[in-house]
Amino acid sequence: MKQVLLTGDRPTGKLHLGHYVGSIRNRVALQDRFECYLIIADLHTLTTRPQKKEILEMRGHITDVALDWLACGIDPEKSTIYLQSAVPEIYEMNLLFEMLVSLNRLIGLPSLKEMARNAHIPEESIPFGLIGYPVLQTADILMPRAHVVPVGKDNEAHVELARDIARRFNQYYGEVFPLPEAMLSDTPTLMGTDGKGKMSKSVGNTIFLSDDPKTVEKKVRMMYTDPNRIHADVPGTVEGNPVFQFHDEFNPNKEEIEELKKRYREGKVSDVEVKSRLTEELNKFLDPIRERRKEFEGKKGLIEKIIYDGTLKMREVAQETVKEMHGAMGIGGSWKKISRLARDYCKR
Repeated sequence: MKQVLLTGDRPTGKLHLGHYVGSIRNRVALQDRFECYLIIADLHTLTTRPQKKEILEMRGHITDVALDWLACGIDPEKSTIYLQSAVPEIYEMNLLFEMLVSLNRLIGLPSLKEMARNAHIPEESIPFGLIGYPVLQTADILMPRAHVVPVGKDNEAHVELARDIARRFNQYYGEVFPLPEAMLSDTPTLMGTDGKGKMSKSVGNTIFLSDDPKTVEKKVRMMYTDPNRIHADVPGTVEGNPVFQFHDEFNPNKEEIEELKKRYREGKVSDVEVKSRLTEELNKFLDPIRERRKEFEGKKGLIEKIIYDGTLKMREVAQETVKEMHGAMGIGGSWKKISRLARDYCKR
């Protein structure tokens, strides 16, 4: 029997090359080895985007995320794609798990302050929902009783929290949950086109998986390179240069990459030539993804049907998990007793 894997994305817009390198590529490879659940985590989006306008915008983003997944090779026959907010059990599991973790434990997670900074939320105004974000994430992980959670190094602490909560639940009430393991990616974070950090929609330094060839060309042409290199005959720096990181990731001709790096360090190749070759390789890589995306978009209602079917499947899994939690905890026993006595009274 296959082990269960849980992973997913927040629906904040179309996905980009950073998502592909950091997670999607790995998910495609893993879907044959594991029973995969892919969560469209719309509730998590509320932690930093709670406004009504932003919630309504999510409707389109939900479809975009699923489209990008399928265009990259996620197979709905192998991976269950579901919408987080449409599984009512998630709210109950989140509440029950909140009783098993301290506030200090949550505040100590460095990723929360980073998320608040990225969302421009002052530290004194961090909402309770953002502080409790990792508990909801624990509910996501434990709902299908996942054994494996692929994450980057920056989110490893969240999986460790899920292990702690699962361990405490099992100690209090009996063995219900496996202790999930973090599967760390060996892929470095893809740098943004501005060279100032990782690729991020909020920063605007992205190349989207759905960008057309001309847009890709424009973004590569504007990509940050060595600022000290004024002319093509000036030796340049390869390390930390996003153009060459992109070549390493998306140009399959490794001999050409090494030659370009050598010539760049010697001041014997222009930025224009290096970027031109990168544009060609990126568009070769993106062409089949764009074609599949267009094909899926043309089948009206297909994406919605895939999400609907996957969500129904997850609801069945979730109901079974919550039923076992209730049995282990003894929750519901008092209500059953009250109901029985009330019925007996009415029969008199």
